[in-house]
Amino acid sequence: MLELLHIENIAVIEEADIRFRPGFNALTGETGAGKSIVIDAMNAVLGGRTSRDLIRTGSDKAFVSAAFSGVSLPGLEECGVAPDENGELLLQRELTADGKNFCRANGRPITVAQLRRIGGELLNIHGQHDGAQLLDEEQHGAYLDRFGKTETPLAAYRTAYDALSELRGKIRSLQMDEAEKARRMDSLRFQIGELERAELVSGEEEELNARRNLLRNGEKYISALSGADYALNGGDDSGGAVNAIREAEGALYSIRTLDDGLAELYRRLEQARCEVYDIAETIRDKRGEFDFSPAELDAVESRCDQLYRLKKKYGATVEDMLDYLESCRTELDAMETADDTLALLERKLKKAEEETVSAGALLTGARREAAAVLEGRIQKELRDLDMKKVRFAIDFGAKDPAPDGCDVIRFLMSANAGEDLKPIAKIASGGELARIMLALKNVLAEQEAIGTLVFDEVDTGVSGRAAQKVAEKLAQVSRRKQVLCVTHLPQLAAMADTHFSVEKGEQGGRTYTRVVQLDRSQRQAELARITGGTQVTEALLQSAGELLDQAEHYRSALE
Repeated sequence: MLELLHIENIAVIEEADIRFRPGFNALTGETGAGKSIVIDAMNAVLGGRTSRDLIRTGSDKAFVSAAFSGVSLPGLEECGVAPDENGELLLQRELTADGKNFCRANGRPITVAQLRRIGGELLNIHGQHDGAQLLDEEQHGAYLDRFGKTETPLAAYRTAYDALSELRGKIRSLQMDEAEKARRMDSLRFQIGELERAELVSGEEEELNARRNLLRNGEKYISALSGADYALNGGDDSGGAVNAIREAEGALYSIRTLDDGLAELYRRLEQARCEVYDIAETIRDKRGEFDFSPAELDAVESRCDQLYRLKKKYGATVEDMLDYLESCRTELDAMETADDTLALLERKLKKAEEETVSAGALLTGARREAAAVLEGRIQKELRDLDMKKVRFAIDFGAKDPAPDGCDVIRFLMSANAGEDLKPIAKIASGGELARIMLALKNVLAEQEAIGTLVFDEVDTGVSGRAAQKVAEKLAQVSRRKQVLCVTHLPQLAAMADTHFSVEKGEQGGRTYTRVVQLDRSQRQAELARITGGTQVTEALLQSAGELLDQAEHYRSALE
C-alpha cells in the first residue's frame, strides 16, 4: 500500500506530502489545479518516462519519494532490493535540469529500469486515455494473455516460431536470382584469387615496415656502426677504446696488491674492458650482418604498396584481409553447394512449420479457455456498472503464424438488446469505453499482486446513474486493494474513504499547488462546488451532505 507521496519542485508543486490511507482515496480540484501533476509525480517515482520540463521553473532539480508498506515481492531480490523488517519500502527519484536521474530503493542506488520494474509490481496507474487502447484490436490478444496467464504455451510457441523464422531467413538467402548468383560467384572467385596470389602472412606487415625503415636509413646505419667500431676497436693507424682500457689495466697490474683502493680500481678497469670488448664485438657483428641492397629496398617498397592497395579493398590489416578471404571461401562454398543445402533446409522447414502450427494450436486452446472465463467475468462487471443489456464477447479468427500466435482476437459488444455483436471500436461510446476498460482492469487486478490501483479520471464520459455504479465498483475494489482516484464526479468523490483537494494559489508572484486532506464539512463544501460550480447554495450543500451519507451507508454494507 502507498503510505506517503512526497513531492518537491514538480511543475507548480513546490513541496507536498500526501498521506494516503487504506481503501478508497479520491483527489478532486479545479481544472488546472494540478491533479495530473500528482499522477505525473507518481509515474516518475515508479520509473516512468519524464521530461526536464517537469522540474519547477527556477529550480535545478526535482525530487519524488513514495513510501510503501506491506511489501512482499519476490522480484525485488533480482534488483538487489529488499523491504525492511516491517515490510516497508521507500522509492526515491531525483531529476536534474541536465537530464540526469538518481534513483534509490531503501537508500540503495538502482537504475531507472530497475525502478520501473519494482514500481510496476507495487502500483498500477490507469490513465484517462487507457480506454482508447480498447480501440486498438492488436491489444486485445495481450489483454487476454495477461488474464489467462498463457506464458507457458506462448513461450513454447515463440520458440517454435523463432526457429521457423530463422529457417525461412536462411532459405531466402539461398534463393537468389540465377544471374545475380552467377555474378556474385564470379566476384567471389576474383577476390579469392587476388587475395590468394598475394600470399598474405599474418604479422608480415609489421616486419616489412621495420625492414623498410632500416633499408631506407642504410647508409646512416653503416656509417654509425663503422664509427662506433673504429672508436672501440681502432684501425691500422691507431688503437681503440678497448686497447686503451687494456693498457690502463696493465699499468695498474703491478701495484694492485699494495692498496685496497688500487685493487678496486684495477678490478673496475678489468670489468670495463670486458664490457666494452663485448659491445665492440656486438657492433662488429651487426655491421657484418647488415647487407644493404637497393634491390631489396625496391622489393620491400613494392610489397608494402601491394598490401596498401589490398587493404583499401579488403580490410584495414593483413589479419582482416585473411578473415575476409575465409568468409569469401565460406560464402562461395555455400553457394556452390546451395542446392543440397536448400533441399536440407526445405525438409527442416516443413517440420518446423508443423511444430509451429502444433504449438499455435495449444496456445489457441489455452486462449479459448481463458476467453470463456473472461467473457463471463467482464459481463458480470458490466452488469455491476449499470450496463445490464450490453453483451461482451471475444471473437477468434485465424491467421498465418506470427510472433504473437496464429489468432486474430477481437473484443466484440452489443450495446442494445437485439443488436448483433460488433467490434468495440465501431459502436462503443466514450462512457461505455471507460466502463468496459474499468471492468477489464478490475478483473485483471484481481489476479495480480499489485496492492495499489490509481485511476486518473477514468470516469470521463460517465454521468448520472452510471457514475454512481462506477463509484460503487471502485468502493468494492478498494476493499481488496488500495484505490487512488482523480475525479471530477461528486458520486466518486463522495464514495471515497479519504478525500484530498488539490488547490492552486499564488504567493510572491509564483503559482503554487497544495494538497489538503478534507474533513466532513470540507468534503461537503467540495462536493457542492463540484456539483454547482462557483454558486454554492444551501441546497447544494444539503445535497452534498446526503450524497456523503448515502456513500457512507454503502461502504458500511461492504464491511
